[in-house]
Amino acid sequence: MSFEKRLQSGEFVVLAEMNTPKGVDISRFMTDARRIKGRVDAAVIPDMDNGVMRMSALAGGVLAQQQGLEAIIHVYGRDRNRMALQGDLLAAHVLGIQNLIVVPGEDMANGDHRDAAVVDDLDEMGLLNAIAALQDGKDLAGFGLDGSPKFTVGCSLAPAADEKAMAAELAAAREKVAAGARFVVTPPVFDVDRFAEFAKQAESLKVPLIATIFLIKSVAVARYISFNEPGAHLSEEMIQRIRKSSDREMEGVKIAGETIAKLKQMAQGVLIQTMGWEHRLSAILDAAGM
Repeated sequence: MSFEKRLQSGEFVVLAEMNTPKGVDISRFMTDARRIKGRVDAAVIPDMDNGVMRMSALAGGVLAQQQGLEAIIHVYGRDRNRMALQGDLLAAHVLGIQNLIVVPGEDMANGDHRDAAVVDDLDEMGLLNAIAALQDGKDLAGFGLDGSPKFTVGCSLAPAADEKAMAAELAAAREKVAAGARFVVTPPVFDVDRFAEFAKQAESLKVPLIATIFLIKSVAVARYISFNEPGAHLSEEMIQRIRKSSDREMEGVKIAGETIAKLKQMAQGVLIQTMGWEHRLSAILDAAGM
């Protein structure tokens, strides 16, 4: 069953993020795709995530689908103008990619090409409107298309440090849903109780909510998230659990699996982020009992 049909039927979906290589050696990417085929419903392919130059998400999506793994690619306006974005969207459809997540372009300050020009011709709402126009058979200049693409489109939410910020994110999400987003991907979930409160408020969006699960690789990573991302709500208790473990890497895997299991009654799916540790995806799914 396709990702779109699973969403429509209300089934719980499991997505796994897979970064493309920084180069042309695709052996690891293809091995990871084969390893999780049949265990996840689709692979989410970021497009030069964190401002790091990599093989494009479009190519990664095609490679994943060649391995029988349905792909969902990120789309954003940081690096391309509206003409290039529309051209890539048409190409994605023709190449068999029909799932998109419209995301904000991340700041280049921490990337590996800090002197690269930022385009930002279209923001998230502009991109959603462009996708809607293409599906209606016209480009952003109003000219008709020779054949229209069809996509299942999602959007993302930013972390919210407090209730006011959460309300603002939900208001922004409502606008994105009105513009064509059919599912919403949350920031990483570390506090399940807090997420439960958010999920109740998000019911008003009337679209599937997909919770992000972030694999904590080390105490240092946990500390960084806790200090620098207040919206993450990563507790000291969780940090100490990892620190005291005899196998800290596996403890992070267990925490991710346990979080997935708890969220099955609160969201319609999860997106597992391993940040280069795609080889750990199977272990996380085992820990989740999936």
